[in-house]
Amino acid sequence: MGVWSFVRSSDRVFMLSGWLQIVLTLLIVGAIAPFLGRYMARAFQGPDWLPERWLYRQIRHRTDEPMTGGQYLRAVLASNLAIALVGFGGFWLQDRLPLNPTGLGAPSWDLAVHTIASFLTNTDQQHYSGETAITYGSQVGILGYLMFFSAATGLAVGIAFIRGLSGQPLGNFYRDLTRSITRVLLPLSIPIALLLLLNGVPETLAGPAMASTLEGATQAIARGPVAHFEAIKQLGENGGGFFAINSAHPFENPNNFTNSLEIVAMLLIPTSLIFTYGEISQNRRQAWWLFGLVGSIFVGLIALSAIAEWQGNPTLAPGPNLEGKEQRFGWAQTALWAVTTTATMCGAVNGMHDSLMPGSGLATLLGLFLQMVWGGQGTGTAYLYVFLILTVFLTGLMVGRTPEFLGRKIEKREIILASAILLVHPVFVLIPGAIALAVPEQLAGISNPGFHGVSQVIYEYASAAANNGSGFEGLGDGTLWWNLSATVSILAGRYLPIAALLLLADGMAQKQPAPATLGTLRTDTFLFTAVTGVTILILGLLTFFPVLALGPIAEGFALR
Repeated sequence: MGVWSFVRSSDRVFMLSGWLQIVLTLLIVGAIAPFLGRYMARAFQGPDWLPERWLYRQIRHRTDEPMTGGQYLRAVLASNLAIALVGFGGFWLQDRLPLNPTGLGAPSWDLAVHTIASFLTNTDQQHYSGETAITYGSQVGILGYLMFFSAATGLAVGIAFIRGLSGQPLGNFYRDLTRSITRVLLPLSIPIALLLLLNGVPETLAGPAMASTLEGATQAIARGPVAHFEAIKQLGENGGGFFAINSAHPFENPNNFTNSLEIVAMLLIPTSLIFTYGEISQNRRQAWWLFGLVGSIFVGLIALSAIAEWQGNPTLAPGPNLEGKEQRFGWAQTALWAVTTTATMCGAVNGMHDSLMPGSGLATLLGLFLQMVWGGQGTGTAYLYVFLILTVFLTGLMVGRTPEFLGRKIEKREIILASAILLVHPVFVLIPGAIALAVPEQLAGISNPGFHGVSQVIYEYASAAANNGSGFEGLGDGTLWWNLSATVSILAGRYLPIAALLLLADGMAQKQPAPATLGTLRTDTFLFTAVTGVTILILGLLTFFPVLALGPIAEGFALR
């Protein structure tokens, strides 16, 4: 009896320590977000720095001239296309370029297309093993560059959208792109990279280290310039791993300190952008309400995942589910990471998502489906305000008031664009998912043909269309079908919403502000924020409930 009491007591300590780790991480992020949000507002609204002015002179571009929505969109598409062509050429010819100490060959054309599209769009979905397929030159010169460029593009679009909602000109894309790198991404990624380096993450151009095993065999241990790659991977919501097992690899994530640092890095910019909106729009009260709303949904998803992982598999011995997890992180940090990486659209993983319990699978899929908890780099915040616009319209209809947001009327054009933004995601998740499940030839790539297999397929396309990039795994996705079909979802999920967001913001910026009256619906109150939360959950759950019912929900009932 005494031994049993000791075990029960140690279990409670184990559980409480896990929850304490989760709470401390969230408190750190909550303390930093308001200050970083205000800094980013000043960074994008202030005068140019001297190095920036020198750069603008070199490219001979007038960055002081604001762009219309169409001009901003054309600049985004033109720059992304040019970078994609250069990146594809270099990636496909990587075997002829320097920094290839292991003599790796070039990838197939379909894998090259998928990889470049994936890293260009901040998705970083990987259908390859990094240490055995990608050279140092490609990792640093192509993929590393795309990590900065794609994150800066998303951040620039998010800032332009915030300006438009606030009635200001959208700004200049090239100026916003430059400032995203020089004032946000580089200043934050450098200290993160140094901390990772000090904690054992390698940064070297030397080839694999050769070690002798206890059996007398020789083993090659892959390494490379990882520390700087890892920093922008986490901070820029990229998620692409230098190694195949991503942040579960000890060279990417050696210990609990680096694990917590990388979780905080994932959350820094998405959480802070809400306060950036509050500063630019001069509506700080609403920013705090929205931060509380998104934070509440986020905490709910974490609780769902953490409880599921702590309870474990009821068909096995009682205790936490530790399958597919690094023991140095345990159930709590793995659950927190899994929800964070799918809520922020980062896509990095520190454990095998295929081994998550159904409750965790449900939480991660909900993060991918909603796209605003906390969402992608810049565009996630924009998705949140799209939901706000729809809520203003719906509540205005219910109470008989003219729908207005920030003093500007919400009319037919805004509702069409907002609806189009939210419809892109389900179209490019559910349709290709249905095709993959219906065609027997493709089922060979699914390791589990049951309820879990449904989750594997839907997760693959949800991750692609949400520009997240993480994988449920257990899926043989390195084939022509998966490479090309996922590429379509990746590109559509990135550029169609960006186009609609910029047009929506441009239309709002051109509207004449209407003075507030007694009939104006206030959007910075608890009641309106709560209605927005209900609207988000209803739209997200109703759209994807059938696949959730056939996937993680059915799997959970089957285990019970």
